[in-house]
Amino acid sequence: MSTVATPAPAPRRRRRRTGLQRRQTRIAWVLLIPSLAVVAFVALFPLGRTIYQSFTNQEFLAGLEPTKSVGLQNYRDLWHDTIFRDSVVVTVKFTAITVAFEFVLGLIIALVVNSNFKGRGPMRAVMLVPWAIPTVVAAKMWQWMLDDVFGVINDLGVKLHLLGHSRAWISDPSTSLGSVCAVDIWKTTPFVALLLLAGLQVIPRDLYEAAAVDGANKLQQFWRITLPLLRPAILVTLIFRTLDALRVFDVFYVFFGNRPDTQTMAIYDQSTIVGDGHVGYGAAISVAIFLIISLFVVIYVTFMRVTED
Repeated sequence: MSTVATPAPAPRRRRRRTGLQRRQTRIAWVLLIPSLAVVAFVALFPLGRTIYQSFTNQEFLAGLEPTKSVGLQNYRDLWHDTIFRDSVVVTVKFTAITVAFEFVLGLIIALVVNSNFKGRGPMRAVMLVPWAIPTVVAAKMWQWMLDDVFGVINDLGVKLHLLGHSRAWISDPSTSLGSVCAVDIWKTTPFVALLLLAGLQVIPRDLYEAAAVDGANKLQQFWRITLPLLRPAILVTLIFRTLDALRVFDVFYVFFGNRPDTQTMAIYDQSTIVGDGHVGYGAAISVAIFLIISLFVVIYVTFMRVTED
């Protein structure tokens, strides 16, 4: 004789969970609305305004020339602008050099500080000193230290026989980009180390103990455990540093001003809007910078896919 199975109450529980999730989603959106409104006001509105201005011939002193739409003319001019192309090359070189060195050095520092040794606490505090110094102050300090007449770098280099004579590190085109990269690496590496250290500290120690029991050495543990589990922190770090490097302004402006061979995208944009008064064309430069930065973010997210698993 066949028996009739009683229906399981699981679907009813699933419906109750779905209803609860819907209520939680509605509450989350209600709580997010004020923050989204603030973000829209301080970020999306200026971005939309900049995009609109990029299609006009607006000048800094309104009234000298009537503002009118010029279509894609600003972008056509930008495509043929050799000064902008040179500024892109300088900015990308600076970004590639600084981000690469800061990531490698920051990862080494984070691994050292994450280990157990006497004096780890004071070392964590001391390593943040360069990052805590304001960028303009640090740039002026290094500008004085790299001076070819009074700079301590040249003085020590000559006394230690590392240099045959004093060098104009900042004004010499062959060393100017390397000098500003070195200053940025010195200042920002502690920030990278701090972000990576936060990612290292959430990795369970049990994984390393189990790997050691299985016979894995330190290098194998690093490649098989540390790097895969550190990928989310690496992604955030690379995005943060790339965004900062691509829109760098202050350290270059302190070192070189508007010198053509060391002009970054941000400095060229500032000189176009403030110096020349071409707001419409400067807005097109700003949109181009935004698109370049967005491209780098898409590349990072695409090649370093991070999932919930």
